[in-house]
Amino acid sequence: MSEIKKVAVIMGSDSDFPIVSGAVQVLKKYGVPFEARILSAHRTPQEAAEFSATAKENGFGVIIAAAGMAAHLAGVLAAHTTLPVIGIPIKSTFEGLDALLATVMMPSGIPVATVAVNGAKNAAILAVQMLALSNDELAHKLAKEKIDMVNAIEEKNQAIQQKLLEL
Repeated sequence: MSEIKKVAVIMGSDSDFPIVSGAVQVLKKYGVPFEARILSAHRTPQEAAEFSATAKENGFGVIIAAAGMAAHLAGVLAAHTTLPVIGIPIKSTFEGLDALLATVMMPSGIPVATVAVNGAKNAAILAVQMLALSNDELAHKLAKEKIDMVNAIEEKNQAIQQKLLEL
């Protein structure tokens, strides 16, 4: 069994933490090691570039980057690494559309996987799926979670069917 690589959870500001905490909860649920920190594409560009450039050698397998407004953080990190980068556009202005467009509209050669506005939980699940490509334990946990989701929906459907009969 291969060791699980770490996930970097990078936020552009401490105001992003309430959203980003959803990703941290998911990573903890799956037992994925992570580090979380604040790095800004605009206020600490050298530090962000250095972190990203050395992330692989520091044991990271995936980078999650959350930012609002101009939301260049994921792109800046992606420009300095070959690791997969997942962008979380944070809703701050324009209902998050500005952050979404800034995150998803990357030039050729600098891909950023992008989840929904405020989609931190899905970003973490996507990171776990990426790591599961080389880790059977994570793959098993993900498969079990899918089965659990199906079972939960089936139970809810049965409850609704019973309520319909009672009308």
